[in-house]
Parts: sequence; C-alpha cells; structure tokens
Amino acid sequence: MVAFQASLFDESVETAVPPLAVERTQLSDGAWIDVQRRWILGSDSLFERLRETVPWHAERRPMYDRVVAVPRLLSFFGEGDRLPDPALVRAKQLLDEHYLPEAGEPFVTAGLCLYRDGRDSVAWHGDRIGRSSLHDTMIAIVSLGCPRLLMLRPKGGGGRTLRYELGHGDLLVMGGSCQRTWEHAVPKTAKPVGPRISVQFRMFDVR
Repeated sequence: MVAFQASLFDESVETAVPPLAVERTQLSDGAWIDVQRRWILGSDSLFERLRETVPWHAERRPMYDRVVAVPRLLSFFGEGDRLPDPALVRAKQLLDEHYLPEAGEPFVTAGLCLYRDGRDSVAWHGDRIGRSSLHDTMIAIVSLGCPRLLMLRPKGGGGRTLRYELGHGDLLVMGGSCQRTWEHAVPKTAKPVGPRISVQFRMFDVR
C-alpha cells in the first residue's frame, strides 16, 4: 500500500472552508457539473482525521450470480446524524446556502468512501435509487487525500468522456439530469496511488 502524501499546498495549513466560487460546465440533456479546485483548505488534516475516526466498514453486494466485496470502505451519515467533523458541517452549510435557491431543498445525507489504493474503485453508474431516477437532483462530492481520476460519460457510453483528477479538497457537483443521463466512475489503476476519501452530500431520497 502506498503511504499518504500530503500536498505542499496544505502543509501547515489549518482546515478551513471558504465560500463557494464554482465554475459550471453544461453537459448534454440538461446535465451540468460545477467544479471548485482546492475548496477545502488544510484538507490533508481533515483527511487524516476522517481516516482515523470515521467508523469505516466493508460491504458485500450481489452482482450477477454471486456476492462480491465492494472495492472500497464505506460509512454513511443519514438525515439528522451528526457529521464526523466540524469542517464537513461547515461544508454542508455553505453548499446549502449556495444551492438552495436553485434546488429548492438542502443536502441531508453524507456518504463517505475510503479508496485505500489503486485497486479500490467504483464502476460506471448513476445514483438512480430514489427520486433521482425520475427527477433532477444534485450530488456534491468533496475529494480528500491523494488525487484519483473521476470520469463522466453519457449514459450507455458513446460521446465524449470527461476526466477529472480530484483530491486535496477539490469539489465537484453533479446536477440537473446528470444522474439519469450521464454515468460516472472511479476506475482501478495500476499506478502507485495513495488513499483518498470521497464525501458525497445528497438530497432527500437520493442514493
């Protein structure tokens, strides 16, 4: 396993979450993404705190004719649950303030994934469990730790594939029809990469 390497930008910086200044990219079929690089300052300290204190667990899920291990560790904080760090409380507050006028509702859950190395991944998918299978929604992803590639493509393949190296406090928000009309993935890699934590803020009845 490759050890975690802190960013030179985050060295000796206390964790802070400044106001949002996202840049939006319009996709096809009413989908869009917003990106803000290095949103969370001192994010490497937050990464270390979450890695050490969050109750991570492994899961197994049915796939085709067998049950397989999910290739990442997970933790979930539902509506009303206390988030595991004040920086995430602040991040959710700022996300709600920024997106509430557009979405008409706040973010209510936080799902955390720990990618331990390049063998951990998530396959092509859209978050279509619940209302997002029929209605527009938003999912905000905060990436902490070592950068990993997040890819997006139109549902079913074809068209252009977008690639974003996300880590060290980067923010990517998927909105509009993105969960229904596009797919996203974090592919496996043979390159030596350190651990990454993904924090996904979602709205009510979206998984």
